[in-house]
Amino acid sequence: MIIVLGSVLVRPDCIGEALAISQAHVQRSRAEPGCIAHGVSIDAEQANRLVFVERWAAIEALRAHFRVPESRGFVQALTALALAPPLMSLYASSEVDAAGNAFVVVET
Repeated sequence: MIIVLGSVLVRPDCIGEALAISQAHVQRSRAEPGCIAHGVSIDAEQANRLVFVERWAAIEALRAHFRVPESRGFVQALTALALAPPLMSLYASSEVDAAGNAFVVVET
């Protein structure tokens, strides 16, 4: 699984517009193959900072997401509303239980 953590500091006068285009992007992205979860929220400590959390089944699905013209357009539009370029970190991960044991998927 791939986890994406992103954030952007938006100009204070543009937070409403940035949130609206972000929510539209999230809704569209959730319908893409391989998207497990995709969300955006407002940072509780900094009201003009949007935080994105995504989970993708595989890196190939995320790469396909990046190639979608609407995804590129979203990044351009969001960047135009930002105080600085958006930040994004990608992580490869495995799910574990509360005891730290990796889940094993058994196909039958």
